[in-house]
Amino acid sequence: MKRTWLLFAQAVTVMLAAYFVVATLKPEWIGRRATSLGGVVSVIEAPASNPSAMTPGSLSAAAKKASPAVVSINTSKAARRSPRSDDPWFRFFFGDQGDQPQIGLGSGVIVSADGYILTNNHVVEGADEIDVTLNDSRHARGKVIGTDPDTDLAVLKIELDKLPVVVLGNSDNLQVGDQVLAIGNPFGVGQTVTSGIVSALGRNQLGINTFENFIQTDAAINPGNSGGALVDVNGNLEGINTAIYSRSGGSMGIGFAIPVSTAKQVLEDIVKEGKVTRGWIGVEPNDLSPELAETFGVKARKGVIITGVLQNGPAARAGVRPGDVITGVGEKQIGNVQELLTAVAGLKPGDATRFALQRGSDKMELDVTPGLRPRNPVRRAPQTE
Repeated sequence: MKRTWLLFAQAVTVMLAAYFVVATLKPEWIGRRATSLGGVVSVIEAPASNPSAMTPGSLSAAAKKASPAVVSINTSKAARRSPRSDDPWFRFFFGDQGDQPQIGLGSGVIVSADGYILTNNHVVEGADEIDVTLNDSRHARGKVIGTDPDTDLAVLKIELDKLPVVVLGNSDNLQVGDQVLAIGNPFGVGQTVTSGIVSALGRNQLGINTFENFIQTDAAINPGNSGGALVDVNGNLEGINTAIYSRSGGSMGIGFAIPVSTAKQVLEDIVKEGKVTRGWIGVEPNDLSPELAETFGVKARKGVIITGVLQNGPAARAGVRPGDVITGVGEKQIGNVQELLTAVAGLKPGDATRFALQRGSDKMELDVTPGLRPRNPVRRAPQTE
């Protein structure tokens, strides 16, 4: 009996010693939660977490706020048959010309409970039928209220009740480095959210639109994202995704969005008047260079030099001459052609505006009454998505 007790005491001592060693060197082995699967495999499970708790650094709240207002847009355009498609010789050389309609894909953003949707002009251009699919799977026929090819924006309307609406942000307050989300329907796989930062502001002279003031982002934007939302960390709309720079057709980390400040102005003009009204003065502007300054004999160091003036145009009637350097429009300082174009476009036709300019070495001011900007042919960008 004594021997048995001694063996028991020794066994307990060894087990306690082993326990303290493990507790000291590998405490997680003791505290882990082990689950036996069929008595063979043990796995470690994370402790239960609160589903409603926000993960630090997560952008899920912004995505949940904005996503319901982002829609998928499917367009259909009837096939355009050649008038010679019934000619046997034409069919011999070129084959049968199919009658299948052309299908397009894009995205849009619901900006009003009345059913108004902002998207890109190139998404709906020439479409015979427009089908809008909401994030809750509801469908509606989209009607084009108006388009603005100069900014590549379009306004649609759908007739549905209880529509989710995005909150408009203030794109003028964006800064390089701000986090943003791109929401859309890339490649038709379904609504997708990607994240990135604002890479640059005020991008222009890209040859995409007549009026360019793009937000550049590295959030992944792909074909099908056109017309979708670029939102901030609060889920507020900051831009309409429009184009990408790509050599492969997919995202390379350089995407462009139209600021919501521009989109809002276009929306209001189209809903109110059915079109966008812009000012025009009839000049041929160029960025000021030392060569042009020497050619026209001007002493200005900044501004936009006018190399041509349309006869009997608004600028000509106000007294603007070739060689004049425009340095200001109203309260806005002018440093390049894009700034002049944007400033003049924002003027109301028929209302005189004070222009600051320099002629030779003399500074002067003229009152110019802008006219209505003629509608330009649609500009097609090779890298729009």
